[in-house]
Amino acid sequence: MTRTFRGGFHPAEKKELTAVKEIVSLAVPNTVIIPMAQHIGAPCEPLVKVGDEVKMGQKIGEPKGFVSVAVHASVSGKVIAVEERPHTGLGKCLAVVIENDGLDTPAESILPKDPGKMTPQELLHAIKEAGIVGMGGATFPTHIKLSPPEGKQADCVILNGAECEPFLTADHRMMLEHPDDIIDGLKIMMKILNVHRGYIAIEDNKRDAYHLLKEKCNEEFDIEVILVKTKYPQGSEKQLIDSVLRREVKSGQLPIDAGVVVQNVASAAQISTSIRTGMPLIQRVVTVSGSGCENPQNLLVRIGTPLSSLAEYTGTTDGIKKVLAGGPMMGTAQYTLDAPVIKGTSGLLFFTEKEYHHYEPKDCLRCGRCVKHCPMRLMPFMIMANAELGNLDGAVRYGLKDCMECGTCSYICPSRRHLVQTIKIAKANLPKK
Repeated sequence: MTRTFRGGFHPAEKKELTAVKEIVSLAVPNTVIIPMAQHIGAPCEPLVKVGDEVKMGQKIGEPKGFVSVAVHASVSGKVIAVEERPHTGLGKCLAVVIENDGLDTPAESILPKDPGKMTPQELLHAIKEAGIVGMGGATFPTHIKLSPPEGKQADCVILNGAECEPFLTADHRMMLEHPDDIIDGLKIMMKILNVHRGYIAIEDNKRDAYHLLKEKCNEEFDIEVILVKTKYPQGSEKQLIDSVLRREVKSGQLPIDAGVVVQNVASAAQISTSIRTGMPLIQRVVTVSGSGCENPQNLLVRIGTPLSSLAEYTGTTDGIKKVLAGGPMMGTAQYTLDAPVIKGTSGLLFFTEKEYHHYEPKDCLRCGRCVKHCPMRLMPFMIMANAELGNLDGAVRYGLKDCMECGTCSYICPSRRHLVQTIKIAKANLPKK
């Protein structure tokens, strides 16, 4: 029996376009653009200047602040600019532009390690230095998740293999093609946290990955592979914890308050790869798909590769109406393909008229569908009503701060109300503390 949570919905998956497409390495471009902000938290400060020679894997961005993580060169070559460039999530961002010399000369600091001979502190430091973040799209620095605050202790780790957004299959392919790396990364995290229970949660539309990992974990008595129901947003941390463990992460709390650390399967694989090879996070798998994509693919792409290179490789049709970085539910619309792939770029979707629709909102029917389907058990129509009146205190009372902006309410609303959009604006207008 599959496990699930209350609320949510099952949108058209559209995963068949790429689910059977093996990961293909995209040619490294002549120039890469490495943004200094590729994670939640404070952006990095550049460590290089124009004219400097850099090597692949070299740290070129120093984290500034507690919630921040290092940035590395994804190629070897010469720095030709340090300036603001387009960014998939921020509009523009300071970036280091490197002219690729085509040699992929590794930095001297790239040294393989044996995680079995390392202490938890050494493993944690290696993950921090590798610049690893949540690769499902959230981009929260991994080393911070693996460093619970004093007085809080995890008793298990859950790997998120749900990949509940339509179209995206990058994690699915990672589970099929790199299962050993994923399991190894999970074991490393369990060692760091000193826990003896690990779970890998996979939606039931990926049964091939479920059966493969289940077989691989046959003799891993402290790891359980769990089948969860295909439903959006199953991959959200709080919903996944509810599905797997039946634990509630209450308002204002984090997963660690429920004794859980949740990580993406691709992040787990990267932990294994970075420690065992010494190479930091400099590439990732990106699903390129949508009705406007001629040859949908799962591509292994160097960080800093312009989105235009992905579009050129897969081909695009005429009449593109919208381009999204990420999935269709929580992805970010792009105004240019000059923006580069970053650590959190899980997908690149091209939509034509077939999938792009603009609706004029109508009056709220008070039908309650947004309440019924809200995975956070909120009343989105009341949050919106208060926000539209400028009553932010009222919106907060109805759960404004607890909304995770998944878009479920807007998707299922029969009146096409701009619920999640209004909520996002209201959040942005909350007084800064």
